[in-house]
Amino acid sequence: MRRTLGGSRNIILAGGFSILFQLSNRYHLHPPASLLLKIEALENHAGQHLVLPFLFLVNTLLIFIYKRCGGFTVSLCLFSCFCRLAFIFPAFKKPSMDSLQIYANNSDEEDLSHQPSTPSADSSPPRLIPSKSAAPKVDDTMLALTAAEARQAQSRPIDPTQHVVAFNPTYDQLWAPTYGPAHPYAKDGIAQGMRNHKLGFVEDASIDSFVFDEQYNTFHKYGYAADPSGSNYIGDLDALQKNDAISVYNIPQNEQKKRKIEREKDEDEVDPTEIDNPATDVWLMKNKRSPWAGKKEGVQTELTEEQKKYAEEYAKKKEEKGHQGEKGEHVVDKTTFHGKEERDYQGRSWIAPPKDAKATNDHCYIPKRLVHTWSGHTKGVSAIRFFPKYGHLILSAGMDTKVKIWDVFNSGKCMRTYMGHSKAVRDISFCNDGTKFLTAGYDKNIKYWDTETGQVISTFSTGKIPYVVKLNPDEDKQNILLAGMSDKKIVQWDINTGQITQEYDQHLGAVNTITFVDNNRRFVTSSDDKSLRVWEFGIPVVIKYISEPHMHSMPSISLHPNTNWLAAQSLDNQILIYSTRERFQLNKKKRFAGHIVAGYACQVNFSPDGRFVMSGDGEGKCWFWDWKSCKVFRILKCHEGVCIGCEWHPLEQSKVATCGWDGLIKYW
Repeated sequence: MRRTLGGSRNIILAGGFSILFQLSNRYHLHPPASLLLKIEALENHAGQHLVLPFLFLVNTLLIFIYKRCGGFTVSLCLFSCFCRLAFIFPAFKKPSMDSLQIYANNSDEEDLSHQPSTPSADSSPPRLIPSKSAAPKVDDTMLALTAAEARQAQSRPIDPTQHVVAFNPTYDQLWAPTYGPAHPYAKDGIAQGMRNHKLGFVEDASIDSFVFDEQYNTFHKYGYAADPSGSNYIGDLDALQKNDAISVYNIPQNEQKKRKIEREKDEDEVDPTEIDNPATDVWLMKNKRSPWAGKKEGVQTELTEEQKKYAEEYAKKKEEKGHQGEKGEHVVDKTTFHGKEERDYQGRSWIAPPKDAKATNDHCYIPKRLVHTWSGHTKGVSAIRFFPKYGHLILSAGMDTKVKIWDVFNSGKCMRTYMGHSKAVRDISFCNDGTKFLTAGYDKNIKYWDTETGQVISTFSTGKIPYVVKLNPDEDKQNILLAGMSDKKIVQWDINTGQITQEYDQHLGAVNTITFVDNNRRFVTSSDDKSLRVWEFGIPVVIKYISEPHMHSMPSISLHPNTNWLAAQSLDNQILIYSTRERFQLNKKKRFAGHIVAGYACQVNFSPDGRFVMSGDGEGKCWFWDWKSCKVFRILKCHEGVCIGCEWHPLEQSKVATCGWDGLIKYW
C-alpha cells in the first residue's frame, strides 16, 4: 500500500512538473537547472506508461473537489489536462526533453564555474532575489545630448568670418580649408567687414621690405632665416651654427677679403688671347655691362645739325604757346559811335537815362506782337542785357566778335560798337550804374569797358575760356570780378589791381553760371558736372552741394524778384525751382516744361513782378508760364533757329526783348 501511494505521489509530481516544462518550452521560460534534474529523475522512476492513466485519475479527482470547493480548482484542472494531452504527442515530447537535457548540462557547467562546491541533487533550489537600489532615478537624456553636441562641435568646421569661437578648436579645425558656398554678400568669399584693400584683406606686418628680402635670400642660400615672430631661427640649424648666423647682406670681413683674393687670382690666370677673342666666355665676362652702365658716362655735349634745328623749333613753338596761354589772343581795341552826337545841347551823355523814365504800372502783361527789330550783327547773337534800372539801352554780344549797344526808347538804332575780341563773345554783364560792362570771349579774354567812350579799362585772362562773368552786386564791391572758366574754376579778380584774389576750385566741369543770393553774401554756381554748388563769397569752400542722379546740366539760372527762388534751365527740357534759403531745396511742386532746350543754353528769366516765367527754346519760340499754376500762358514764334536769350524790360511791364542765332534782336 505504501509502495503504491509512493508511486502515485511520484506520478502526480511528474505530471505536474511535465506541465510546467511544456509551458516553459512553449513560452521560452528558463527554470533552474537543479529543478530540471529532479523532474527528469521523477519521470524516469514513474515510467511513461503509467503517466496518462494516473493523470486522468487526478483530473477526475480534481473535478470532484471543484464541485465541493469552488471555481479556482476547475481552472487548474482543465489547464493541466490540456497541457498534458499536448505533452504526450511524440512531436512535442522528444525535442522538448532533449532541449531540457542540453540546457541542463550547460547550466550545470555555468553553476560549477561560479560556485566552489556543487550542490547535491537532493538540495533545495536556490532563490533568486531581485536587486534593489536606494538611489533615485536620473534622466540621462540631456546628458547624452550634451555629450553628442560636444562631439559634434569638435568635428564641425569653423566659419572663417566669425570673430568668437565658443569652444577650444583643434589644430585641424583652425587650419582646415574653407568649404561650401561663398559668402553671398562679399566678393572672393571675404566678408565685407574684413576687406581693407580693393583686392581683399591685407594683413599688416611690421617688417621692412629690406629685412624681408634679406631673410628671404638668406633662407634660399643658406637654408635658415630669422623667425619674424620671435628671436629664434627656423630651417637648417646645422648650417646656422656653421655660418655663425650670418645673412647674405652681412658677409664677414675675412670672407670679403677671401673673395677679393680669389677674384684677383682668377684674373691673373686668364689667358690674354681669350680676353681679346669675342667668341670666348672670358671676353663676355670682361665686357658685360649692366643696364645702368651708360648712365655713368658724361652727357653728350655736341648736338648734330638736325638735333639743333629740332630743338630751336620746339623751343620757339613752346614759347608761342605759353605766351598765348598766358595772355589770350591779343587784338587792337576799337570802338565806333553811330549816334548823331555823344552829348546833347545840355551836355548830357548819350547813355544818360531819361528823367521821366519810371514804371507806369506794377502789373506785368504778356506781349502779343512785335514792336521793333534790331539787325546789325553778321552772325548770331549770344546774349542781350538791358541797361540797369531804366532799360533805355540794350547791349548785345555777337558771334561776329562785336558787342553793340542799341537805343530802345527813341531812334531804335545802334549807338556804339565795341570791337576788342578776336572770337565770338560768350557773355556780357553791366555794372550797377551801367557806366561800365564786362565781356567774355572765346579768345580767352575778359575785358572791362567804359560804356560811354568805348575804351577798354582792363583786360583779364587765365589762358582758359571764360563762360560767365559777373560783378559783385554790392555797391562797395563793384571792383570785384567773378568769372567761371572752362578749367572748372571760378576766378576772382580785383579790377583795381588786376590781381587774382581768390580761386574757387571744386567743380568737376566747366562753370556755366554765377548767381548771387542771400543779400550777395553767397553765390550759386552751376557746371557741366550736373551739380549746383553754393559758396560763401570770398571763401573757397562749398557750403552746399546739390547733385542728384536725375539732374542734368543747367546752363542758365535766374533769380526771382522776391529773391526766395532760383529758376534753373535744365537740359532735360524743364525749368526747376530751388529755394535760396539755408537748405536750397528743390521745389517739387513747381516745374515748368513743354519747351525744347536740350543742347542749347537758352536763357530763363522772370517778369519784374514775378508773375511770369519765360524762356527761349531750340525752335525759335519764346515760352511764357504762369508762376503760380505752372501752366503755359503764351508761346511766341520769335526767331528762325534758336531763341537763345530773352529779357523783360525793367520799366515797361509788357515789353520783352529776345535774341537768336539768326543775328536779330526783337522787341515785343
